[in-house]
Amino acid sequence: MRFPFYVARRYFFSKKKRNFITVISRISMGGVAIGSMALIIVLSVFNGLEELLRTLYGTFDPEIKIEVSEGKTFEITEELLEKVRSVPGINRVTESAEDFVYITYKNAEYAAILKGVSADFINEEKFESAVVNGEFKLKEDDINFAIVGKGIQYALGMDPANLFEPLQLHYVRNAPSGAAIDPSRLIHKRSILPAGYFALEKQIDETYIIVPLEFALELFDFSSRRTALELRLLEDANIREVQSQLKSKLGPTFKILNSDEQHATLLRTVRIEKLFVFIIFTFIIAIASFNIFFSLSMLAIDKKKDISILYSMGANDSIIRRIFLTEGAMIALSGASIGLILGAVITWIQQNYGIISMGMQTSVLEDYPVKMKITDFIYTGASIVVITFLSSFRPALIATRYASLKSLHS
Repeated sequence: MRFPFYVARRYFFSKKKRNFITVISRISMGGVAIGSMALIIVLSVFNGLEELLRTLYGTFDPEIKIEVSEGKTFEITEELLEKVRSVPGINRVTESAEDFVYITYKNAEYAAILKGVSADFINEEKFESAVVNGEFKLKEDDINFAIVGKGIQYALGMDPANLFEPLQLHYVRNAPSGAAIDPSRLIHKRSILPAGYFALEKQIDETYIIVPLEFALELFDFSSRRTALELRLLEDANIREVQSQLKSKLGPTFKILNSDEQHATLLRTVRIEKLFVFIIFTFIIAIASFNIFFSLSMLAIDKKKDISILYSMGANDSIIRRIFLTEGAMIALSGASIGLILGAVITWIQQNYGIISMGMQTSVLEDYPVKMKITDFIYTGASIVVITFLSSFRPALIATRYASLKSLHS
């Protein structure tokens, strides 16, 4: 193996700087470097966006959410709560009930999701940091308060300084079966004062209003029914283990969702986009690697005398193929190494210093989020190895055939 590498290295570091083949080889190396660098940077941006989504939704959503497998609500019992609380690693269990409501505020109208939460929700420090106006409170003495998303505030034209104008909430109940329908009895109406406004993510801000659980249960007429149990875990708890134990205790009646599974569709979309970007950039690198094919083909013609001499010295087809395969690998892997290093450096600079901004005043971050993953480097390197082999194999095969014929004619 040392001999093919030695010959390939001599060809790669040829002193004929004006040799056209050398120029093409350097162009090939540059194309692979630029493609590899761009691929690492773009994949890191997708990683950053995925991590940003987890952070934003992690502030609002629980680490584990328990929902009923069929239907919308389930009966809450002490037995059920005891089963949940008996699982090691659980720090807090929050009961919640949510459904769509119709809102009126002065002359404005809006449709949103009203989410009622039990009293321990007020201990959510992550969510408290998202309250940008007003206070983080749901109840004071016997008065109920709401925490409203900023998107809803803008849509309704709510003034954060106005603490005396309540929201009018309208909820349409299900009609009882077999009874005469009285439309006036199907719509339940209640009012509540806003205490604060939160800003997390556009979709959440435009959708949710947080209220005390008792207020929501009365409006929805849910009584002992809930739509979910939201769990916060201890810092050292293993989410997968807790999730597995809950599934074992509660059975198929309930869905036990971790943070990723609660937004599986959104995260899957980001990953699919990342996959397509990877495929597109790999195709671009493959196009850039066509130059390797041409440079190796011309190198075989240019070095036909050298190859004939190697054959006369006892070299076989396998050695000649390895020389050209090694030459192609040196061109591609040199470019890939430069590209991966440059991509890592640029991503690191963006991650630590934020040289490229989002360019939007309303964005949750000033700079583009990026995050490097070792798997991106591994997959990029592996794809380049495959592309290099495919680009180099045919010229290596042609070189051996031509050299063998040349030796026979000599």
